[in-house]
Amino acid sequence: MKKKLVQKIDSLPPLPGSIIELDDFKKIKNSTPEKLVKIIEQDPLMVTTILRVANSSMFGFRSKVDTLSRAIHLLGMNFTISVAMGTLIQDTLKSNLCAYAVTTDDFMFSSALASKIVNTWISSIDFDLKDELLLPAFLQETGKFVISEVIQENKQTEEFLDCLNKNDDMTLCEEEFVGYSCARITANIFKNWSLGHNLVFSIGFVGDLKNCPKEFIKKVQILEIIKILTNIREPLSHKAIEKAVEKVIEYKLDLEHFVNAIDAIKEELGKNS
Repeated sequence: MKKKLVQKIDSLPPLPGSIIELDDFKKIKNSTPEKLVKIIEQDPLMVTTILRVANSSMFGFRSKVDTLSRAIHLLGMNFTISVAMGTLIQDTLKSNLCAYAVTTDDFMFSSALASKIVNTWISSIDFDLKDELLLPAFLQETGKFVISEVIQENKQTEEFLDCLNKNDDMTLCEEEFVGYSCARITANIFKNWSLGHNLVFSIGFVGDLKNCPKEFIKKVQILEIIKILTNIREPLSHKAIEKAVEKVIEYKLDLEHFVNAIDAIKEELGKNS
């Protein structure tokens, strides 16, 4: 199975040019929303997804967001870039998440929720760290598309779902069936595509702190907590929040900031649902 997985990653098609443009755009200081609009407008799928996210219950803006410019203004440039890149990567992988018994819309919700948690929680701690984590948080579960495809090809979907239903730790099931965690697979996908060092290392060591380079430890700890909270099958469940709180305490992060952020997000989702 490991060999098949490696072959699958090695044979992935190249990323569309828009991804490279977005990645380059992120590195430009004093870049403008107008330039970002021009890049995103090249791909109708990106535009549609960004508007759908902006109009979702996660934000509940007072009036309908019907232009890309307004979506960027309301969501922020880095959040918008995360959604745009995630959309293109998902489309490039050309797979589904049937092995997890969830839809691509469920995946997009969990991914956007991950970035919203970064926006709400981490911005109250460290604004620069927030910007560095928005994209990794949004993309860290990308490997699930490859895992799902391999499991389906091996006709193991029912067994995999049975494992997920019996086990609180999704990573253990992924490692049992394909040999690697989603974090490691995602990191290798992005390494194969020559995406940023920050993206590859921040994601790749989630669940493997003992081998994590010192400069990435805090990022990896935060991403692990966000991964728990945005479990694709049960995002923000009571069990997930309890488990996340345990990790916040274990990693000696500010519990009050964390609890306030999650309470605010839950209240907002409740109002807009």
